[in-house]
Amino acid sequence: MLSKALASKKIYLTRSLTFREKPQVLPANFDYMRFATLGLCYEEIVNNQVKGSVAELGIYKGDFAWRLNFLFADRTLYLFDTFSGFDAKDLKQEISNGFQQVDQDFSDTSVDMVLSKMINPKKCIVRKGYFPDTTIGIDDTFCFVSIDADLYGPILTGLNYFYPRLEKGGYLFIHDFNNDMYKGSNEAVLKFCAENKIGYVPIPDSGGTVIIAK
Repeated sequence: MLSKALASKKIYLTRSLTFREKPQVLPANFDYMRFATLGLCYEEIVNNQVKGSVAELGIYKGDFAWRLNFLFADRTLYLFDTFSGFDAKDLKQEISNGFQQVDQDFSDTSVDMVLSKMINPKKCIVRKGYFPDTTIGIDDTFCFVSIDADLYGPILTGLNYFYPRLEKGGYLFIHDFNNDMYKGSNEAVLKFCAENKIGYVPIPDSGGTVIIAK
């Protein structure tokens, strides 16, 4: 069974309420609720034969991208990131919108570092640079997208780009919706969903993720 095979790798447990139980041994950075929910959404995509590629906006060191590359092993995975941390104009907009100053530095990464972690690096397409400039030339649709860009501007831009290209039955995960460090994420999701009359579902993971389904 697919579920048992993935559970043996401590990716997630499913097919019963056992996915709500806390595993005995977990690495320090293992966000069980987020990864379990990803696993359930993956099975829905497979069971419903949803077409499309996979993407993540905001890669950092590639830990979540690794799981996407593992689960969606036969699909193209687009990796969008500056690979040099936040862009100055997005930080400036964050302050001008009245959100708190962001002091975290995500520049200690690289394309080579991320690709070295991938199980199927040949399925990865790296788009390094400022989003959405890095989408030029892409003609694709998506079954699953992770948006982990932290700030209001990039998240809203990501939603405006990916949602129209999301296949019916696909999912968007947006990180930091309920994270007080990144209030711009919450504002961007609320604005986008209100303007487009779209529902959303927050989940109680450590990063305050919210899910949009299509």
